Amino acid sequence: MTAPFAVRLRDDELIRGSLADPEQFAELFDRYSGMLYRYVSRRLGPEPAEDLVGETFLVAFSKRKKYDTSYVDARPWLFGILTKLLSRHHRSEAARYRALLRMPLDGVAESPAERVVTGVTAQAVRPLLASALAALPARDRDVLLLVAWGDLAYEEVAQALSIPVGTVRSRLNRARRKVRAALGDTNPMLEEA
Repeated sequence: MTAPFAVRLRDDELIRGSLADPEQFAELFDRYSGMLYRYVSRRLGPEPAEDLVGETFLVAFSKRKKYDTSYVDARPWLFGILTKLLSRHHRSEAARYRALLRMPLDGVAESPAERVVTGVTAQAVRPLLASALAALPARDRDVLLLVAWGDLAYEEVAQALSIPVGTVRSRLNRARRKVRAALGDTNPMLEEA
């Protein structure tokens, strides 16, 4: 006889349940630590990512009593905590983008197909992109990267940063315009080889 299917609790239910049974909070870590790690790794590199993700969950655990359980999805809340922690590392992030600027492009692709793919991707404009990201004000960069690398919707970014959705839209528009201008008003993903 097989065990019945386990019921997967929503994020808000896990947080509420963790007040009486703190072990339930571990499920949030299992669900979102990989996503948060990938996001912060892209921003700061893999070295500080593990520590920042761990710190994010420590802060979240300590503040879980204040979580607004009208929000079913905890991702924006967690990304908001992580973004605040990242703000302490803004010098490291800017240094990472400057280092990317100095790095040579990756070596020759292994096959002709990979060379074509490499030619039409943003890889070719990595130095320009790194420079453009480093030049953005932190608040605009946060919005842009939460959408692009965090895969959050506008409403989730607004929740994560505690700003109105209209502010998310204007910051994102401004950031996109500046990045596009830095790339010569082209989209490398649409360029032909």
